[in-house]
Amino acid sequence: MRRLLPLLLLLLGTALPALAQPQAGSQAFPYTLKTEKLANGLTVVRVPYPSQGIVSYVTVVRVGSRNEVEAGKTGFAHFFEHMMFKGTKRHPEGERERILGTFGFDDNAFTTDDITLYYSYGPSAGLPFLIDIEADRFRNLEYSEPSFRTEALAVLGEYHKNAAAPYLKMEEALNAAAFTKHTYRHTTLGFYDDIKAMPEAYQYSRDFFERWYTPDNTMLFIVGDFDDDQVMQLVREHYGPWDRKTASIQVPKEPPQTQPRTAHVDWPQPTQPRLVLAWHTPAASANTSDSALQTVLVAYLVGPTSPAYKQLVLDKQLVEAIGSDYVEHRDPHLFSLTATLKNEKDYDRVRLALLQEVSRLAAGKVDAARVKAIQDNARYGALMALQTPRDVGIQLGWYAGILGTPDGLQRQLANLAKVTPAQLSEFAKRHLKATNLTLLSLTPKVSDAGGTK
Repeated sequence: MRRLLPLLLLLLGTALPALAQPQAGSQAFPYTLKTEKLANGLTVVRVPYPSQGIVSYVTVVRVGSRNEVEAGKTGFAHFFEHMMFKGTKRHPEGERERILGTFGFDDNAFTTDDITLYYSYGPSAGLPFLIDIEADRFRNLEYSEPSFRTEALAVLGEYHKNAAAPYLKMEEALNAAAFTKHTYRHTTLGFYDDIKAMPEAYQYSRDFFERWYTPDNTMLFIVGDFDDDQVMQLVREHYGPWDRKTASIQVPKEPPQTQPRTAHVDWPQPTQPRLVLAWHTPAASANTSDSALQTVLVAYLVGPTSPAYKQLVLDKQLVEAIGSDYVEHRDPHLFSLTATLKNEKDYDRVRLALLQEVSRLAAGKVDAARVKAIQDNARYGALMALQTPRDVGIQLGWYAGILGTPDGLQRQLANLAKVTPAQLSEFAKRHLKATNLTLLSLTPKVSDAGGTK
């Protein structure tokens, strides 16, 4: 199974101070951050970066499929990622792309369960135009009902495309089994029937925009080579009049799982069998180490130095790959172990092998040297992942959106450095237990050659 955003395995040795004042860099995050909150609630973070005339412009809105609490109205956070490129009265559809294309900007976006993130990457010379255009669309998005209906059909086509591979159906089946109340029960794309009904929900889409695309629900990250005073003057000028307030909703809480659950997908075509073990685990938080523990736990249990990897992938060669779909979430979600098998008859052997590693960890049998090696490797990976302004901006925006604070990346990195073997063992004992487990399997259709089953 695969999430929309890959896992970010980042680590550092020292926490950075809060962002009330400009910061000095550190060995693991060697860039200065400057943060200002406008009167309307918009948080603006600037990161000077020696990129020689290049800038990254990242806008993160704290809205995802998590916010879709109304029956029949799922998938709208993702849908709005599409609609945000439709234009405004000042900059009609196509003009934004023409202007940014003139400068050579790379421009894209993605939606997850918890956030929607937009980024542009290109020359600093185009930054004044970019600030004007971005502020205009976030304040004054405009689209007609026919345009809305056309894009709704495009989103339906995107669902059909994704449904042609096993990952989406696996995620749907797992969510349906693991969640009974919380909005994580549906994927970012939404329930299929809701997607089909989208063309009739034009007015609701306008309401969705007014509810969530608000300055107090948005953070802006500008990373690269630019004049800070000039940038802030332009930001205040263009974003200052944005005056909407974010909506208040009650996301249903998921009750504790008290017994094992199973889900199964019969895949109608030949493919490799798949297995997912998933447990409910705590949300990511700026004030706890829960997400940091789970990030380290992935590498410890199924990383390339793990006994499970050596046994299942290298020695016995029962699986093509093992891994995890764990990604930080704003509310309690799932920690998972995944396996792509070579033969369906090995389901039980693979399942028991993975559970055995979890049991060893919960019993306190932890290889402290390997934990340290994982941390050292992650520290190197963190530095290597910050090679361009786009890398820095997206990672800052991701953790800010999830953790709700502009210094979210630094907090996550600091927590990752503090993970201890004893904490890993206690976490596994508390959360990775049989009554909290949801087991998903996928069985492919038998191929003509007979090699799948």
